[in-house]
Amino acid sequence: MSDATQTPADVRDDWVSRLADEVVAEAARRGTTPVVASGLSPSGVIHLGNFREVMSPHLVGDEIRRRGLEVEHIISWDDYDRFRKVPAGIDGVDASWAEHIGKPLTAVPAPPGSPHDSWAAHFRAQAEEGFAALGIRYRGISQTEQYRSGAYTEQILDAMRRRREIDAILAQFRTLPAAKDEDEELQRALDAGSGAATEDDGSGGAEYYPYKPYCTACGTDLTTITAYDDDTTELSYTCACGHAETVLLREFRSGKLVWKVDWPMRWAFERVVFEPSGVDHQSPGSSFQVGLELAPLFGWERPYGPMYAFVGFGGAAKMSSSRGGAPAPIDALQVMEGPVLRWQYARRRMNQSFDVAFGSELQRLYDEWDALARKLEAGTAGAAEVAAHARATATADETLESTPHRVAFRTLASLVDLSTGDSEQLVRLVRQVDSSIDDLGDLQPRLGRVETWVATQMPAEERTTVRTEPDTEALAALDATQRDAIALLLRGGGGLPAIGDAWTIDGLTNQVYGVVKVQRGLEPTAIVKGDKEIAAEQRAFFTLLYRLLVDREAGPRLPTLLLATGEERLRMLLGE
Repeated sequence: MSDATQTPADVRDDWVSRLADEVVAEAARRGTTPVVASGLSPSGVIHLGNFREVMSPHLVGDEIRRRGLEVEHIISWDDYDRFRKVPAGIDGVDASWAEHIGKPLTAVPAPPGSPHDSWAAHFRAQAEEGFAALGIRYRGISQTEQYRSGAYTEQILDAMRRRREIDAILAQFRTLPAAKDEDEELQRALDAGSGAATEDDGSGGAEYYPYKPYCTACGTDLTTITAYDDDTTELSYTCACGHAETVLLREFRSGKLVWKVDWPMRWAFERVVFEPSGVDHQSPGSSFQVGLELAPLFGWERPYGPMYAFVGFGGAAKMSSSRGGAPAPIDALQVMEGPVLRWQYARRRMNQSFDVAFGSELQRLYDEWDALARKLEAGTAGAAEVAAHARATATADETLESTPHRVAFRTLASLVDLSTGDSEQLVRLVRQVDSSIDDLGDLQPRLGRVETWVATQMPAEERTTVRTEPDTEALAALDATQRDAIALLLRGGGGLPAIGDAWTIDGLTNQVYGVVKVQRGLEPTAIVKGDKEIAAEQRAFFTLLYRLLVDREAGPRLPTLLLATGEERLRMLLGE
């Protein structure tokens, strides 16, 4: 590891370090190497909410690696789960999609137009593209491959031998609110003819079985076990399709343990020490709580697993139109740099909810990110801030790409919008904002993200079109105070230079804010904080300029707008 990826010793007060301490201690108590785990179902988009299931273990595991300790992050892909329903937008594209309900996700064709060979492969590949871009390294485990290979055969046979003991444990929880909710979900699924719901615990028959066969005739799990012999492992089942079969479970490779038994079995199989889960798994009677009792049956303890809170996503409809209903990490990376996306998960404790936003809020997020960078450069950032920034920009193995020359996201957005795709105009505008920029490459990858944001996410009301001709009627209606203000802006006076001599972002900022002060008999740089009258007059002056330049009441920051307009055109539009 390079020094750049080390977590400083004085940042042990951040939440990631605290959890890493606890995971290392818990692994030592259990006499094992720390294994941190995520579990994902590729039944649809692994969106930015699901992504917290990945980022939380990743950050903790990465902190352990930064300390030079051995750790493994596993992602268990629940691709052997059933296909529960035909998503909106798919039914009707292929009239036969409903026939796949109840099959494993790896046995369902990929969505139309996908290059992948199954539903599960399509959504897994989409997710893994984003994970790789964000520096997340892990061992992926396909549950289809595990079950089909016979990796869990002994665990399945053991669970079937102990089915009455498992049933007794589950019975303690079936009357709790969370279990009732899951039972209602199961009944709705059965009423709809779609078989078991995700949280089915295998109950409901004359005898309890913690195993669900996939029918070898139709491929679905619309099956019922009718008999099982512990000694021979002979299992008989019937299917809703009419098929009936007797198999040797020891050799059978078409079925899986029900979810509430499957999860604790895998904790033991993978020796998982840390696996957080969402609110839905933390309530009494839910899978995580039941797992506390079931995991010891497989020779393990339930992992240390704090709850993580909800992550929302503003502007999801725009961002996810081609993805199926919710934005994935790879979608977010179209408009924000990898470190900025990582930072949103790293800086907040797991029990804090937040939104990943794509509208104008993204500009404010970048303002915060740049402000943090300035604090780091000045040495004024707190220890937790230093830690969060370090985790955002690098992992124990690599440093993520960052923009070498920072120009505010909102400024670049205005310049890209105003240049209307003219690269030469954009270069000119950027150099007027910051003359030290030699090449637009210095602004990458941020500039590329900004260009995508302007094209796909920028609110219509924020787009700017500068007038090509002056508004002669409005100019003729100006009163004496307004005419004087425009004259001060363009020609200077009272301490203000002519506008051509103030042709930089800082110079034009002083110019537009100085006009009203000069009209009040003050110096252009006078501090008037708290003066409501001057503040109101400044707002009125700014509104006047926006109306004359872009025919709106507001727009991009005036200094940026003036630079983009150009001095000659500006003088023309303001009636000189």
